[in-house]
Amino acid sequence: MNSSTVDSYDIMGEQVTLPVEIRKATAFTAAFAVPYDKAARLISPTGLSPLALPGLPGLGKRTICMLVLVDYVDGDLGPYNEFGVCFMVRDHRAAAGSSALLDAKAMVTGDACALIHQLPVDGEFTRQAGRGIWGFPKIMAEFDADHDSDTKRAGVRADGQLIAQLSVRKGIAVPDQKSSAELTSYSYLDGVTRFTPWHMQARDTRVRIGGADLILGSHPIAEELKSLGLPRRALMTTSVGDFGMSFGRATEVSG
Repeated sequence: MNSSTVDSYDIMGEQVTLPVEIRKATAFTAAFAVPYDKAARLISPTGLSPLALPGLPGLGKRTICMLVLVDYVDGDLGPYNEFGVCFMVRDHRAAAGSSALLDAKAMVTGDACALIHQLPVDGEFTRQAGRGIWGFPKIMAEFDADHDSDTKRAGVRADGQLIAQLSVRKGIAVPDQKSSAELTSYSYLDGVTRFTPWHMQARDTRVRIGGADLILGSHPIAEELKSLGLPRRALMTTSVGDFGMSFGRATEVSG
């Protein structure tokens, strides 16, 4: 089916109609500065380019890799846990050429896009929906997560191997969003790059510099993260106590 025109999908005998609504979820994230060239090579099959961080003394050119743990409490795809490995990337529709200044502006203004590079989940329905509707690279995994304590934590395993254990300490509260933010995410599956618009409105958000503890296991996703130099000190951590989202159609990126 052509994902640019279909509004309803049959997933395991149930109809999923777009936009998909997430009414309640909670999440925590850790952002890491990783070598730009290594990240660019890793995501090169997508045809996308990472955003470059402003100069960091002694570190060389860097980009952002984010580890994201989400507990979807109430939504159209049911309750489930998710672990995302994401890279901040340039919008493929932007004018050719870029600069560190333009990349920094995109990060500050919220115009930066996210490539969802890895996406373990613990629900078969959402795995099939994510892959079939948006081309998200969802795989099955097991989660041991605590989103309620002041220090958020989660362990993620797949195929009997540890992927990651991440904990995020409590940050400083920031004002709630007064309106939903419009964002763009990219996915890459079976040789096809897609982009999906989505909206998010967050409440009870806390941020801090650093504040993450990360342990990586022996799963191939963990080895991939190690190849980027993780674990290292996080640039920033964030927790969101309550948020809602709405996902639209996925559109293939033309070559």
